[in-house]
Amino acid sequence: MLALQPVETVPPAFRAEPVTQEEAAAMFRAALGLFGKWELTDDQAATLLDMPVRTYRRWKAEGPGRVSRDGCARLSNLMGIHKALRIIFAEAQRGYAWIRAGNAAFNASSALEVMLGGELTDIMRVRRYLDATRGGW
Repeated sequence: MLALQPVETVPPAFRAEPVTQEEAAAMFRAALGLFGKWELTDDQAATLLDMPVRTYRRWKAEGPGRVSRDGCARLSNLMGIHKALRIIFAEAQRGYAWIRAGNAAFNASSALEVMLGGELTDIMRVRRYLDATRGGW
């Protein structure tokens, strides 16, 4: 005869694993494509990634070097922005254009203008706005 067995109902504590360098390199390659869709200059892209433009151009040509923890966070948030825009807009081109459009949520500035403030928190501000708009997690 079968006996009932207890089922563990307490979820394990969340523990984020660090992003590997291979994952960071993949995010960097994806960001290059995204920057092209957003029609960013090398200077703008370097500002978003918080690196000298010479380093950005070298990484763009040769592949990324070691990506710092801050760099991983920036890339992750940029990928989150891209994902949110793809969810919100059925037509990808509208999402790419949204980055440059003025927005009342940002005092008529564009999301790109906000992100070009250069701080990680500027990128996070845009991501939080989009996550809230699309319905959170």
